Amino acid sequence: MTTATTMQQGPEDHPQLDVLQAALDHINQGFSVFDADLRLLAWNRGLFEMLDLPLWLAERGTPLECFFRVIAGRGEYGPGDIEEQVQRRLERARLFEAHSFERVRPNGQVILVTGAPLPQGGFVTTYTDVTRDRRQQERLEQTVMERTRALRQSEDWLRLVTDNVPALVAYLAPGPVFGFANRAYAKWFGQTVSSIIGRSVEEVAGPELFPVLAPHIARAFEGVAVSYEYSRASATGRIAHMRSTLIPDRTRDGRTLGCFVLSLDVTQQKHSEAALAQAQRMEAVGQLSGGLAHDFNNLLTIIIGNTLALKRLADEQVLPDLAGHLDPLLHAARRGADLTRRLLAFARGDVSDQTRVRLASLVSNVGRLLSGSLPKNVRLDLEISDRNADAMIDASGFENALINLAFNARDAMPDGGTITLALAERKLAAAEAKALDLPEGAYGVIAVSDTGSGMNAETLRRAFDPFFTTKAFGTGSGLGLPTVYGVVKRAGGHVEIDSAPGEGTKITLYLPVVGGEGREAVIREEAAPAAISDGALILVVDDEPDVAEVVRDQLVELGFAVLVSTDTEDALALVRSVPDIAAVVSDVVMPGQSSGTALARKMREIRPGLPIALMSGYRSDRAASETLDAGCSVLEKPFTSRMLAKAMNEILDDGPTRLESARET
Repeated sequence: MTTATTMQQGPEDHPQLDVLQAALDHINQGFSVFDADLRLLAWNRGLFEMLDLPLWLAERGTPLECFFRVIAGRGEYGPGDIEEQVQRRLERARLFEAHSFERVRPNGQVILVTGAPLPQGGFVTTYTDVTRDRRQQERLEQTVMERTRALRQSEDWLRLVTDNVPALVAYLAPGPVFGFANRAYAKWFGQTVSSIIGRSVEEVAGPELFPVLAPHIARAFEGVAVSYEYSRASATGRIAHMRSTLIPDRTRDGRTLGCFVLSLDVTQQKHSEAALAQAQRMEAVGQLSGGLAHDFNNLLTIIIGNTLALKRLADEQVLPDLAGHLDPLLHAARRGADLTRRLLAFARGDVSDQTRVRLASLVSNVGRLLSGSLPKNVRLDLEISDRNADAMIDASGFENALINLAFNARDAMPDGGTITLALAERKLAAAEAKALDLPEGAYGVIAVSDTGSGMNAETLRRAFDPFFTTKAFGTGSGLGLPTVYGVVKRAGGHVEIDSAPGEGTKITLYLPVVGGEGREAVIREEAAPAAISDGALILVVDDEPDVAEVVRDQLVELGFAVLVSTDTEDALALVRSVPDIAAVVSDVVMPGQSSGTALARKMREIRPGLPIALMSGYRSDRAASETLDAGCSVLEKPFTSRMLAKAMNEILDDGPTRLESARET
């Protein structure tokens, strides 16, 4: 420290400093001393040579800032504003803290900078060129890693060649060729351990399997771990399923030397998975069947409830109110038919249509259906505060959804209670709409609430999960709330559930309101069709006598004369012998090996151009194609008299010409 203090007095008073300077110039490190004002006090030549600093800086009193600015100006601190780089380093220097770090210069030179503070302020710093040491260290680390890797690879190979492992193991070298294979792997391809080595994968795998394996092997040689499955006939002819994993063998610098292959026979697992999937499907079908029975029972409850009321009225000879009970009975029956139609449409992948619906009419209609169908200890309250709100929804699906929600509420109140079905129009502001993930605007809000047992947190969390149900097996499918959710979401709406154990449940449905005039009611019962014929003779063919009689009565009501046949041979005989038959209405499914389409073709052989309509309770894609090829119109069961009239008008007015044109299109 005496040296540093004396240096501040100037070289003319202390010539011994020149001797010290000469000594410092001969050491192989750079050296500098800065005072408390960050000005240069002492240095050596090694500092300027090592860092390529200009000699004009080698003057006592030169600010440290000048050194930083020169180095930053050469870009050695990296990209960025030079002044910011200089000031940042000056701030750290003014802390006068011990420091040690390495700085890599743009030319690759590595400088170790070590500094220590002085007692009276300032610091002394040494600069050491450690480039050679670092290069030697890197080479040593590389050598150690390569030798470690070689040792590990050797150990892995010793493990891999153990033939007792229940797996097929191999190593592929570039080509790709086999560099190694355990006994199980070689045997799998009809080779021995010695015969497979050095042979190409294409030769060993064969022309059929190699194109399947080649893309995966190529990916592995690109350095990517790959897993895949393939099937191959074993030596015994059994189809075996293999699952293979390829692990690239890569060097530290990223080169791929080859890849390890691990293959497992997963044939039994595949069989087990298939059996499990089948079992799960059957379980799902069982749950779904139970759920469908539950939904149909809801509709049947409506029918039975109104029928019992009708019977009481009949017993009491009070008949003026008969229509009031018959209407919901017929409506429920139509909804049952519509539910069947929707299920079949779902099975075919069809999408239900959305129509403009008067929500007040829909809610009122549901209330009317439920009024005679709930237990006496369950009260139904309707609260309709808006009579003009319309929405674009699947009316039938939404009505069934509300009925199911009401019956769910009934089930939650075994000792009785109150179900409230409420409708109101509500305008959602931006913040409230965003919280519900809905656009801002007007919504029809329908709430179904009960005073029942409520839901716990777990049930509430999983309420919308498909097939989740808290009911006994066979009494619910777990599709009720998911179905409601789907109907509302397809309409652009939202569903909320508010429930707690012992506090009942409230399910709120938000539906976007459709603006404009000319709003219509949700349900329009069909008017009775007017007579469309003056006695044309129609042949009805159906192996179910009751169905045939119903169709006969509907045709008679439409003004037709009708012949009925329940046998295909009898029907063919009638076509041959009765030339006055103007058209045929036949079921698609007939007894034995016959079918409606086959019957239609035979009838056309007897009477070319004979108009034929086929009745179908379920129309698969194949059946639809066969019906079109046969040139027949399709009448889907169950159908109303108006639907039957429309079908008869089509086949009698246009005949086979229209059908032929449709088939060509």
